Amino acid sequence: MASPMHQFEIQTVLPLPSVNVPGIGVIDLSITNSIMSMLIAASIVVLFFAITTAKASVVPGRSQLIGEGIFSYIDDLTTGIIGHEGRSFFPFVFTLFTFILAMNMLGLFLAFTSTSQLAVTATLGMMTILLVLVVGFIRNGHNMYKLFVPAGVPWYMLILVTPIELISFLLRPVTLALRLFGNMLGGHVALKVFAGFVVSLGAMAAGGGLGLLGIPGAALSLGGVVALTALEFLVAFLQAFVFAVLTCVYLNDVVNLGHHH
Repeated sequence: MASPMHQFEIQTVLPLPSVNVPGIGVIDLSITNSIMSMLIAASIVVLFFAITTAKASVVPGRSQLIGEGIFSYIDDLTTGIIGHEGRSFFPFVFTLFTFILAMNMLGLFLAFTSTSQLAVTATLGMMTILLVLVVGFIRNGHNMYKLFVPAGVPWYMLILVTPIELISFLLRPVTLALRLFGNMLGGHVALKVFAGFVVSLGAMAAGGGLGLLGIPGAALSLGGVVALTALEFLVAFLQAFVFAVLTCVYLNDVVNLGHHH
């Protein structure tokens, strides 16, 4: 039975020459299975919304209905959490949600899932926090310190509360990355293990004799694969949704700093 971790190995799909960038070093431009998966996911998102908008009509078809539903869903999410200024950040949140959702879903059909790579999820997490920091400093300047000094807290408690708030903020990109990475990695490992049981127990049953006892085990494992696959579709959506929600929450902290929304 193949190792369940084999599916996460990075492999070169299209070899390309390396370039030497001053101050950074040598960068390999080769296309790997991870990059290919992200390119396919991004292309699917762009093509879907290009086709949807190109064929837009007063009476929406199924594709237009899905596209408008996703658009309205994220629009309600950003304005519901951030407020009336949420639409300013709609493009970023919408892109994050659709890109992560496409990568998660694509991983259920292909042999590789980009979001099961910590480097990918960590990059998305760092992009989100960098945006939060840029927006925070532009809008609040030196008042950014209020993010770590909650209003109404006695001064003697700030000695304890402020470091906790600072550490909590610094851990935000870590938790964003690990949550998405861990859920996608764990789900695909479980699927691979149960699928391996189906093959190995089925092969044992094919030998006849006492090996026929493997048939019930193979049937149970197959049922587990079906159930886990259905669950993974739900998890793929939920993880994209959670990432988008937390992005809005973190942006709300700096957009509405100093007053409650």
